[in-house]
Amino acid sequence: MKIIIVGCGKVGMNITEQLSAEEHDVVVIDENSEKVKAASNSFDVMGVVGNGASYNVQSEAGVESADILIAVTASDELNLLCCLIAKKAGNCRTIARVRNPVYSKEVNFIKEELGLSMIINPEYAAATEIARILRFPSAIKIDTFARGRVELLKFKVSGSLKICGCMLMDIKNRFKTDVLVCAVERDKEVIIPGGNFVIRENDIVSIITSHKGAAEFFRRIGLETHQVHKAMLVGGGKIAFYLAKQLTEMGIDVRIIELNRKRCEELCEELPKAVVINGDATNQELLVEEGLLSTEAFVTLTNYDEENILLALYAKSKTDAKLIAKVNRLTFDEVINNMDLGSIVYPKFITSNSILQYVRAMSNSIGSNVTTLYKILDNKAEALEFTVTESAPVIGVPLQKLNLKDHLLVCCINRNGKIITPNGQDMIKAGDTVIIVTTNRGLKDIKDILK
Repeated sequence: MKIIIVGCGKVGMNITEQLSAEEHDVVVIDENSEKVKAASNSFDVMGVVGNGASYNVQSEAGVESADILIAVTASDELNLLCCLIAKKAGNCRTIARVRNPVYSKEVNFIKEELGLSMIINPEYAAATEIARILRFPSAIKIDTFARGRVELLKFKVSGSLKICGCMLMDIKNRFKTDVLVCAVERDKEVIIPGGNFVIRENDIVSIITSHKGAAEFFRRIGLETHQVHKAMLVGGGKIAFYLAKQLTEMGIDVRIIELNRKRCEELCEELPKAVVINGDATNQELLVEEGLLSTEAFVTLTNYDEENILLALYAKSKTDAKLIAKVNRLTFDEVINNMDLGSIVYPKFITSNSILQYVRAMSNSIGSNVTTLYKILDNKAEALEFTVTESAPVIGVPLQKLNLKDHLLVCCINRNGKIITPNGQDMIKAGDTVIIVTTNRGLKDIKDILK
């Protein structure tokens, strides 16, 4: 497909990298010639220097023949204007990044009236992901499928857990829960395991199951399952606002520490149920005074990655609270993940994953579409949900007889709301949604799971 990306910031570059790797015809637009040059030199893409909201600039980029225009500049208004012009000039699909909380209340109206295909709000999406983790703090990360009925949970195995030393084929009988281990990270290696695989201490395990099944499984292997009751947030930006709103609605006691007094006053008005403290979170005495030692969750959301990481490390030395740190830079993710800080949230990954999911679904609108996509295990694997149509070649064949690609697992079948953890005798039917976990890249259709 021909795709135009307006904005060569961190998100724009990440999307450009992903889409060019999947062999789409990509053109990038940015007013900064150095950024355009960097994108053109790094990836197999064309570059146009100019204002993405200009009809002439979009024409030079080929908007008349484009399939999608994605606007991810730093300005919400510019993104919306880019999409509006592209819709009129080329009648292509349009995706806009819109971050302002004022627009979040009007997102459906904006999308409908401007004819947008998709609006993505990275801060709101990041807040939702953090809130999901705080409902289930034993997990490092939680992704959802089948409209929330199925969850993919990641957790670290300590020596005290009953699952340590257990063979995968014995898990169902031993713990009496319908859970499938779909991936394991061990010593920087990502493994899609078979039934003979044995779980060891320090493995990072990803399981797929229903929400109820996850709670039952965690309880039986010796992990806490209750949601937190107290949360301390450092930084009062957009993510903190969206997160505090969700947490207070869940009945969680929220404290926000913010350095800027004016912003504190705004948050007090917008979040009457939260306690907002005007202060410097790098002051250790202030943190202790405001309840660091008794909080159950400590979430660092400042604009500085280094500060978020250092504060999380300090909290780790003082408390057993669930730690979550927001990180904007994508380049040092491997180093940061090795620090064992609990959960790391990358808003920019969330944005690019959502856009990539839409592009994959659109690129094969005839067959069985990608309805959900997550880059998982530090971007080394993908978890995808496909909707199966009547023409799919996988229908009516027992899974054990399908010639599946290596390093690929059929993890779950959702049949009219009934969640099936499949075995070799189960068959896929038309109308099912099927969840696949694989280290193979770029699957666009359910038929791509076959060799």
